[in-house]
Amino acid sequence: MRGKFLKVAVAATATAMLATACGGGSDDSDDAGSQSGGELRVYASEPAFLLPSNGNDEPSIYVIRQLYRGLVKYNAETGEAENDLAESITSDDKKLWTIKLKDGYTFDNGEPVDAESFIRSWNYAAYGPNAQNNGYFMKRIAGIKDVTAEDPDGDGPKTAPEPKAKTLSGLKKVDDLTFTVELSSPFTGFPTTIGYSGFFPMAQACVDDADACNETPIGNGPYKIEGAWERGVQINLTRSDSWNGEPGKPDKINYRIFADVGSGYSAFQAGELDVMYTLPPERFKDAKASYGDRLFEQPGDSFNYVGMPLYNENFKDKRVRQAFSLAIDRQSIVDAVFDGRYSPATGFIAPTFQGAREGVCTYCKKDVEKAKALLAEAGGWKGGKLVLWANAGAGHDAWLQAVGDQIKAALGIDYELKVNLQFPEYLETADNRKFTGPFRLGWGPDYPFLETYLTPVYGTGSDSNNSTFSNPEFDSLMKQGDSAATIDEAITFYQKGEDILAEELPVIPMFWRKEAALYSENVDNFVWNQVSGADYGATSLK
Repeated sequence: MRGKFLKVAVAATATAMLATACGGGSDDSDDAGSQSGGELRVYASEPAFLLPSNGNDEPSIYVIRQLYRGLVKYNAETGEAENDLAESITSDDKKLWTIKLKDGYTFDNGEPVDAESFIRSWNYAAYGPNAQNNGYFMKRIAGIKDVTAEDPDGDGPKTAPEPKAKTLSGLKKVDDLTFTVELSSPFTGFPTTIGYSGFFPMAQACVDDADACNETPIGNGPYKIEGAWERGVQINLTRSDSWNGEPGKPDKINYRIFADVGSGYSAFQAGELDVMYTLPPERFKDAKASYGDRLFEQPGDSFNYVGMPLYNENFKDKRVRQAFSLAIDRQSIVDAVFDGRYSPATGFIAPTFQGAREGVCTYCKKDVEKAKALLAEAGGWKGGKLVLWANAGAGHDAWLQAVGDQIKAALGIDYELKVNLQFPEYLETADNRKFTGPFRLGWGPDYPFLETYLTPVYGTGSDSNNSTFSNPEFDSLMKQGDSAATIDEAITFYQKGEDILAEELPVIPMFWRKEAALYSENVDNFVWNQVSGADYGATSLK
């Protein structure tokens, strides 16, 4: 979910075919990354899940991407989609897609990676009673409404009816290595999206016992798990002897799990880690002075925001949300907490993406008088002490406190921080709609197409729509963008949807992160993928 770029490179014609993938390093020279072997020790926070169908958080995806492989991968340098296990992905109308697979790939338990393995995985994710986080990504496939059912009274005593079907009507097997995907409506960006880890295949054994596979995954990628996931401690991967593609560079990858990023940094200083894909904001200057060229930096596309719980009566009036946003001086927070490295957000799409615009959010520049006027028009603040939420151990306390201080100074609203939940529990709180006040979350691209910043986070019913925003006009514009004949035409609709967000403010844009990672003297060639972040399997040791 992380990366840079992306001036999107998907076909704008009615027929699209992706190029066959070549190797993935950050340097094309013969000598670059030639070393292989050894154990790469990496910083990790606790994943939420290790099933491709369920893992939609950054810590989970960092592990899943080494255990599994999908139809498409993203070029480390450009972010462009390239075929991985797919031989070809074609369509004449952008609605019915034919996918042909490469032969000779298997899961670690010997099951074939064939058409059925993708069909079963996508069906498992989509089927409502399975409650998989990545089921949302199957929403464009024909038959999605038949495999899901709405709960008639939300959290009330009634239960959702059984779905009409258990499988998506839009998925059809042609032969062992070929299947078709019929979408509900045309979508130009479809080939780009399926490199996201939620589209990876699953072995039948995983579908039969998902709980067991979550603890001890049965992957199809260059690495396999050693033992089982040791929660709160570590996850150990070793090269898979069943992988038929380009082998990973390290023999082993050790994900050491830390409760907070500061402890991880201390472990790196002590020589216990080889890679940290993130840093404590307050230690950046120290890291730059201490490690020099081994501090990797690049402009990022990870969006940090303060979400508004629209399911709470106190936040339903958009003027309240607008007032909060106008009370915040983003640049002063970036300067004080992040040494000026981050970029204040003035829109909802990363500046590095095709279609991004500056200054979309007119409520994202501090204006205390206007904030006071809007809050007064809304009848004032009636929610008592404001509770600001963030996950523990990730260094969000300082900037969130600054947000609270500025709202208090501008609008006279007292606040408190609630930063005591580790990320998996925090995500569960988000999923259960239990935030009692504004909440910190972030979003990075799952695929190199600007729609990734819009529909997944603000579309009605989207799993990552933690504000519960719902706007029929926005949803309609997203559908029109999806079905547009060209990328340029699609962007026009997506931008109109972004304009709605800028007025309604279901979330308050804060800043775009600048990526910073550390690697030790043991590392020969560190690889950062423009979409998916640190690529541990492509990183070589001396």
